[in-house]
Amino acid sequence: MTTPARHTVLLFSGGLDSTVLLADLRHRGDRVTALGCDYGSRHNRRELACARRICAAAGVPFHVLHLGFIGESFQSHLLKGGGELPNQPYDEASMRQTAVPFRNGIMLAAAAGFAESIGAQAVAIAAHGGDHAIYPDCREPFMRSMAAAMRHGTYDNILLLRPYVKRSKGWIVARGERLGVDFAKTWSCYAGGRLHCGTCGTCRERREAFREAGLPDPTRYAGGG
Repeated sequence: MTTPARHTVLLFSGGLDSTVLLADLRHRGDRVTALGCDYGSRHNRRELACARRICAAAGVPFHVLHLGFIGESFQSHLLKGGGELPNQPYDEASMRQTAVPFRNGIMLAAAAGFAESIGAQAVAIAAHGGDHAIYPDCREPFMRSMAAAMRHGTYDNILLLRPYVKRSKGWIVARGERLGVDFAKTWSCYAGGRLHCGTCGTCRERREAFREAGLPDPTRYAGGG
C-alpha cells in the first residue's frame, strides 16, 4: 500500500530561503500548501506578490494570514511607520533594529492552527543558521520549544520542520541551484521598492550568500552591481 504524501504548510514569503525550501519539500514528496503573512512590514506588498507568482507557477496553493496587529502595535524599523532602515553593515546593532518581536513565534502558532484546520501534518519554516546569532526566535532552542508546543497543543500532533536551522544562507543557495530554483524571481529586500535596494541588511546578506556559494547573483539591484 502506498503511503500518502505528507501535507505540509510552509511559511512562505517568496524570499530566497523559503523558495528553496518549497522546492526541497516538493522534491522530497511533500504536498505543500504555502502560507504568507501580511503583518505590516515595509516590504509585505512586494514579497506577497512575489510569493503568489512563485506558487502560481508551481501549482502550489497559496493563502495569506492577516496579522495587522503586529504592524499596528509592535515596534521595529522593519514595520511601516518604524524608524529608518539601517544601511550600515549587517551587524548586531542594525539587525536588532529590524527584528520584529516574537514574529516567528506568532507566525508559527498561527500556521499550526491553520495546518490543523486543513488537515495538514506539518509546518515548515526556512529559518537558517545565519539568523540565529541575533534573532532569538530563529535559534534551535526556540524551535525545539515551539515544536513541542505545536505537537502537544494540537489534536493531530503537528510537526515543526526546520531543516535549514543549522545551515548557512550560502548552503541554501547551493541547494537551490541543485533543485533548479530561479533566484531572480525571489524577493529579499526590506525596503520594498521596485528593485532590491542593494544596501539594506537582507540585500547584503543575499549578495554574500551567492558569493559563499560561488554562484552568480541574478538579482537586479538599484544602481546596478
